[in-house]
Amino acid sequence: VQLQASGGGLVQAGGSLRLSCTASGGTLDTYHMGWFRKAPGKEREFVVGISWTGRPTYVADSVRGRFTASRDNAKNTVYLQMNSLEVEDTGVYYCAARSRKYGANTWWRYMGDDAYWGQGTLVTVSS
Repeated sequence: VQLQASGGGLVQAGGSLRLSCTASGGTLDTYHMGWFRKAPGKEREFVVGISWTGRPTYVADSVRGRFTASRDNAKNTVYLQMNSLEVEDTGVYYCAARSRKYGANTWWRYMGDDAYWGQGTLVTVSS
């Protein structure tokens, strides 16, 4: 499975963006999905997770109430809707997929070689 992330860009603080992650070479309907981000000078952070059934399973405190993950298995695509963006949200956003054999609430904690990653899309929030 190859993941292609898109939708990043430059936005002013308070604005919105929607990221997309589309799969090719396979289907996502048996994978948990999520979004990580890597900000300059910070460690990689898991932002939101959504189970293979479409149930939201995790939202980081830093984005709670502002970011929402969703998926459309018919389109083989996962989305990250980001509202009320803050300068601190700047970073490269990566979508990731992992088999449903892992726990829906824990699959992201130790990302092994069997995980799939998108190439990353840059989000820049200006003040």
